[in-house]
Amino acid sequence: MLIRIGYDIVFDVAGVTPMEVLLNVHPSQLPKIRQPEFIRVFPEVPITYFTDTYGNTCGRLVMKPGKVRFFNDAIVEDTGLPDETSDKAIQHKVEDLPPETLQFLLASRYCEVDLMKDMAWKLFGSTKPNMSRAKAICTWVHNHIKFNYKHARSTRTAMEGFKEKRGVCRDFMHLAITLTRAMNIPARYATGYLGDIGVPKDPNPMDFSAWYEVYLGGRWWTMDARHDERRIGRVLMARGRDAVDCALTTAFGVTKLKKFQIVTEQISD
Repeated sequence: MLIRIGYDIVFDVAGVTPMEVLLNVHPSQLPKIRQPEFIRVFPEVPITYFTDTYGNTCGRLVMKPGKVRFFNDAIVEDTGLPDETSDKAIQHKVEDLPPETLQFLLASRYCEVDLMKDMAWKLFGSTKPNMSRAKAICTWVHNHIKFNYKHARSTRTAMEGFKEKRGVCRDFMHLAITLTRAMNIPARYATGYLGDIGVPKDPNPMDFSAWYEVYLGGRWWTMDARHDERRIGRVLMARGRDAVDCALTTAFGVTKLKKFQIVTEQISD
């Protein structure tokens, strides 16, 4: 299966403004690329790339005043299979976890593990310490929060999402990640492309999507509390502790978003 991905994003920039971007696919996705992506910036400015702490490809640039356009177009190949899962994946004891996973048990900017630990154990303490526990958390969050783009707020934390019972995809993931970590299962935030492949078409304009990953049985597994179902055609862009680490654009100055068009569509082989 071939999937076209890309974007057309325009900012109004008030003055000379440095920016950091996470607008490339994640390095783990490079074997899937069939038409290489190439980020274009208009007017042209040089982009310096580096790999951040979480293995994401980051770009740095300095934007000039006026309108700045980011454009990208690529084609990736996908298996056409839904997200992998296994009921045999067990939960590790904390003392047996690989060192690199331990940071994904801790509280972070949007995931207040310390505040929600008691509640998590009351809700999920009776579940089996394996994939079924992770799925129970995912389904519970899916049913607890109501999705609506009008309810988006960039500062909402997991605890606030729990109390308000509304939000967008990042709010579902922050709450699910927090409850999962509180049950001693490493969980990390992820973001990227997710088209309407194998599901009814969403009438809302296409957007980037958030999901999360849990560490069970010696590997990471994809989870999605917004949809609570295995999906086809995810294309990863970034991973981190929460949305702070996966912001697709971070401007160090005053900017205003003028256009935001995302493309994720299946095309003929």
